[in-house]
Amino acid sequence: MKRFQIIVFRLALLVVFLLAPASPRAADPDALWKIVHGQCVPSEGGGSGPAPCSLVDLADGYAVLKDIRGATQFLLIPTTRITGIEDPQLLAPGAANYWEFAWQARRLVTERAGRPVPREDVGLAINSVHGRSQNQLHIHIDCLSPETKRALGQQAGRIGRSWARLETPLAGHLYFAMRVEAADLSSIDPFRLVADGIPLAANLGDETIVVAGAVLDDGKPGFYILDDHANVAEGDRGSGEELLDHQCLVLK
Repeated sequence: MKRFQIIVFRLALLVVFLLAPASPRAADPDALWKIVHGQCVPSEGGGSGPAPCSLVDLADGYAVLKDIRGATQFLLIPTTRITGIEDPQLLAPGAANYWEFAWQARRLVTERAGRPVPREDVGLAINSVHGRSQNQLHIHIDCLSPETKRALGQQAGRIGRSWARLETPLAGHLYFAMRVEAADLSSIDPFRLVADGIPLAANLGDETIVVAGAVLDDGKPGFYILDDHANVAEGDRGSGEELLDHQCLVLK
């Protein structure tokens, strides 16, 4: 990597570091867009590679950026302007399946971990408008927290094919959950599942969605789809990222 690319990469990491969810409105809300649209896409399109991103897919319209927080956390970001979970483009006919792209990008988590990461240790999350710092759609890709994995395992027998509220809180919040039987997310749209199945989800901007990889009771691969409705007045900002662990302790 040339010296200039190294400098740009370090500056990008510094910007992403400023996206800490502890103060969701403190950072530049367009920082991710500036990195992807202003640096990663032109670099990839010009033949210089995806830096400062780890991956840019111009055909499918997304980039994957390493987040400075944690050893294994990545962000899946569209290369077109999509503000976030509330953007109507996500429910439009023929919309890109960013969840599937994010699931496939989990290989980058494995590479950073330096060891195999079982599907049941991987989580994808998108925060509500109240629990994010950026106005560009981004899906967090990382390890599930050990507590989340354990709680889902304990309640697995009660998670069915339709939405129901979990009996045990996750990170202090009561999530709705459902299971899907599939090896990947190519035919599954969590945005649509929430929009059509959760009564409170009239405004998707108030929702946070987490997709947890799973091995189901019959040994087949699947997923648990989780949803929480933000309630800022009660201290719930709708940040599904809370179910991920950027230290990836689940592997230890």
